[in-house]
Amino acid sequence: MNEILLLGLSHKTACVELREKLACSKDDAVSLLERLKSEDCIDEAYVLSTCNRFEIVVVCESADLASGSVMSVISDYRNIPLSDFEGAFYSHTGDEAVKHIFRVGAGLDSLVLGEPQILGQIKDAYHLAVARKSSGMILNRLFHRAFQTAKRIRTETGIGGSAVSISYAAIELAKKIFGSLEGRRVLMIGAGEMAELAVAHLIRQKVGQVTVANRTLSRAVDLASRFGGKAASIEELPSLLVDADIILSSTGAPGFVIERDVAKSAMKKRGNKPAFFIDIAVPRDIDPEINRLTNAYVYDIDDLKGVIDENLESRGKEAVKGERIVDEASIKFRKWLNGLDIVPTIVALKNRLEDIADFELSRTLPGLKSLTENEQDALKRMTQGLVSKILHNPIQFLRKTSHKGNESLYIGIIRSLFNLDEDERLETESVDEDNSMSGRAS
Repeated sequence: MNEILLLGLSHKTACVELREKLACSKDDAVSLLERLKSEDCIDEAYVLSTCNRFEIVVVCESADLASGSVMSVISDYRNIPLSDFEGAFYSHTGDEAVKHIFRVGAGLDSLVLGEPQILGQIKDAYHLAVARKSSGMILNRLFHRAFQTAKRIRTETGIGGSAVSISYAAIELAKKIFGSLEGRRVLMIGAGEMAELAVAHLIRQKVGQVTVANRTLSRAVDLASRFGGKAASIEELPSLLVDADIILSSTGAPGFVIERDVAKSAMKKRGNKPAFFIDIAVPRDIDPEINRLTNAYVYDIDDLKGVIDENLESRGKEAVKGERIVDEASIKFRKWLNGLDIVPTIVALKNRLEDIADFELSRTLPGLKSLTENEQDALKRMTQGLVSKILHNPIQFLRKTSHKGNESLYIGIIRSLFNLDEDERLETESVDEDNSMSGRAS
């Protein structure tokens, strides 16, 4: 019987220094897959490496035997003593491994609950395993199920529907004030990483002109070029504020960069049209008194963190629904996997052909009223004999292949040919679908 084994570590079990040591580039992952495939005790293999997690999934005959081989391969390939990392590794087999994969794909095990980027990374890792022919029938089915489960959780729960980062929270607040952000003019003050990220998110909302103001003009030019915007010196702020709808500030200044009086003058010149100030600097760049001006809205990091905490709580409630969906999907996958055993497949095949024969007889006999009861019985015995003869060779074939180590392949072919899994109604979904969920962080 095939076993699914998952070995790995994540941000929950390993420090960043250890995660860095095991992190794999695409070329590294290819080499690892080749090494794993060469192990006699491993039939299929998959490698996932992100900044927050490193996991290997294999299909094997013996989880104990395969576990030792996997750990040795890792130690060997990364040139790290086993004692340096084995304590941080978790191990899941069978249903627990399946559930873990489904949870990870849905963002239920991520550093930021419900984040969507991990699914794109899992898809990339799966594509690589397929390309290197290290993923077979079982892992193919498993990961397609993982993709479908993640999509269902996104659709049926609100786990990904609220902001959980400073930049996302800022955009959410801006939407509450302006509704659509399309065409809104953005002023970015300073070169803070979080402010830069927020502007990147704003650009996805199709904002209009982006202006970058910085004390060092060359730095402003560099940043502005990334967003197709324009650069300005920080001394131009009084005039820049007049045209800006959204102002993001992240400088290292010791005091306020935008004083109340400067903002008041700018608001008057812009006819008191709404202006949204996002202050993500510590100490603060924007005078909080500006919030008292008509149609001026000032939010600092504490305000944004409040939004994030509230949304994380909301995501936690939605995660309960996600866990239920994972449980359902795991049960269905177990049912399919159990069907790969020879006896259930033989029984299912026999039942399928007998059902077909019975159905056809029920349609045919009413039209043959001239037949006597004995003749009808003879016809039934004949169809039963046909079923037995049709079944003979497939059953003998399955029994013979059970001793060759690749029975799951042939069982899968038989089950597909005779549609023995029709009750599960597997939805067709391309692993490339929903590219918006792809990304680089987990």
